[in-house]
Amino acid sequence: MQKNALHILLADDDEDDRLFFKDAFEEVKVQTNVEFVFDGLQLMEHLMNPDTKLPDILFLDLNMPKKTGKECLIEIKKTEHLKNLIIAIYSTSSSDEDIEDTFIEGANIYIKKPSDFNALKKIINEVVTLNWHYHTSGLNRDNFLLSLK
Repeated sequence: MQKNALHILLADDDEDDRLFFKDAFEEVKVQTNVEFVFDGLQLMEHLMNPDTKLPDILFLDLNMPKKTGKECLIEIKKTEHLKNLIIAIYSTSSSDEDIEDTFIEGANIYIKKPSDFNALKKIINEVVTLNWHYHTSGLNRDNFLLSLK
């Protein structure tokens, strides 16, 4: 792992989405290390392992087998050493219910997965360069859903 690189973890069961995500990160100007887990159960086992370096940002898909992203979010926020993780919901869902539920459960930002590679690069660049301290201190529904103009 590179020193001073941003440590990114993506929890997503879709291989094509993982590859798309990895390729986009390779083109972003911020130095990153990207790691993947394939389902919610693997995510929680990974985060609970005492030898795991916790990510700077966790991108969390909602629709995963074994344990959903929403279940993982709830568990993470109830776990003392994980509760302050920055969590970006990264989902194909744009339902108001999913957005509202994940906001209430403590996610930091909600991103609807783009189908366009350039849009994904733009989103990733915005998320990794966000001043999270400022962003999370005044979190409200209006700045929770990331939408690019």
